[in-house]
Amino acid sequence: MAVLRGKAYNEIEVGDEFSASLTVTETHLVLAAGMFGDFHPLHTNQSFAEDSRYGGRILHGVFTSALIGSVAGQIFHGTGVAYLEHSCRFTAPVRPGDTLTTAWTVREKIDKPNAGGGIAVMSAVCRNQDDVIVAEADGKMLVQSV
Repeated sequence: MAVLRGKAYNEIEVGDEFSASLTVTETHLVLAAGMFGDFHPLHTNQSFAEDSRYGGRILHGVFTSALIGSVAGQIFHGTGVAYLEHSCRFTAPVRPGDTLTTAWTVREKIDKPNAGGGIAVMSAVCRNQDDVIVAEADGKMLVQSV
C-alpha cells in the first residue's frame, strides 16, 4: 500500500495556499464533549442552547481549532516534524451540519538547516458553507526537506 507524502519544506513557497473541507456532524459534537470533558449545556443541551444567543447547540471552540489544525497536518503528511505553535480566533459559531473549509497560506519560511528543513509560518481562514468566517488561525510547522 502506497502512502502519499505531503509537501516538503523545499517544495513550498511563501504565498502557497492549501485547503480542505469537512462537514461537522453530531458525532463531532458528542466526541468533543467526551474528549475534553466539557459538557457545557451550549454543547450538550438543545433546550438550553435554543434559548441562548446561538439559538442551538454549537461545537466546542477547541475542537474547531483542532479541525483547522488538522488541515496543516494533512498538508505536511509525513514531512511535518512538529506542529510548533497554533493560535485561533473564533468569529462565528459552528454547528452540526456546517461544512467548514480551511485555507492555509504560507506567510514566511524560516530555514533550519540543522533540522533538515525549516519552519513554515502560516495563517488560516476557516469558512462555513455560507462563506461566513468562523475562525482565523496562525501556526508554525517544522517541516523536513526531501
